[in-house]
Amino acid sequence: MNERVSFAEKILRFNEELSSKSLDLPGGFKIINPFRGENKKEIMEISKAFYGKYYDDTRTRRLILGSSPARRGSAVTGIPFEDACYLQREAGICIEKYYVNKSSTGFLSDVIAEYGGRGKFYTDFYMNFVCPLGIVKTNLKGREVNCNYYENEKLKSFLYPFIVEALRSQIAFGIDVSVCYCIGSGENYKFLSSMNEEHMFFGKIIPLEHPRFIMQYNSKRKDEFIKKYLDALCDYAERGLN
Repeated sequence: MNERVSFAEKILRFNEELSSKSLDLPGGFKIINPFRGENKKEIMEISKAFYGKYYDDTRTRRLILGSSPARRGSAVTGIPFEDACYLQREAGICIEKYYVNKSSTGFLSDVIAEYGGRGKFYTDFYMNFVCPLGIVKTNLKGREVNCNYYENEKLKSFLYPFIVEALRSQIAFGIDVSVCYCIGSGENYKFLSSMNEEHMFFGKIIPLEHPRFIMQYNSKRKDEFIKKYLDALCDYAERGLN
């Protein structure tokens, strides 16, 4: 009899593998790995509770990819695009010292609610990042600030093998490769499309504007962008490609 390995177990194994990653980046850059270090045990418990709630099955899902985890967001909680406020309030996961609640996660929460709620949404989708570990850079004032993998050509080249390996591993979870949704219609989409041309991971990549761009510069058009997200996400489901 074949072993039944749930989607949740595959994610947790992947996160455990990430805990062993200690990438030495070019000068001025540093990896933020929530699955490694003094908070590893707590983060793994958070991941186990969250993924056990929504991914304890063997269903096929479609993939949604952002660029890199924010250093005060997913790079802290280990849960892509979910803030600590929700994890504590709704999922029963206590992260008192990691209170993060940003407009980006608020926008995506609204999309998820309109889609049918987290139970339905996470049954159909798995969310992560092109680079699944956070990155910070040291600015001119000596402070560490967020950095995306594509902001520096040397950094991007250095991370490329790791990104390809990580994406290949996640596709093996049970991903519907007919389509991939890319959060970030600029550099993230450009990079992911180029990588897809080389490795042929997905049949199609659909770009979606980043929630931060929407909320900071186009907040009056929020409903329009929510509809765009929903039209893209629901289109493939309605055509039976899941």
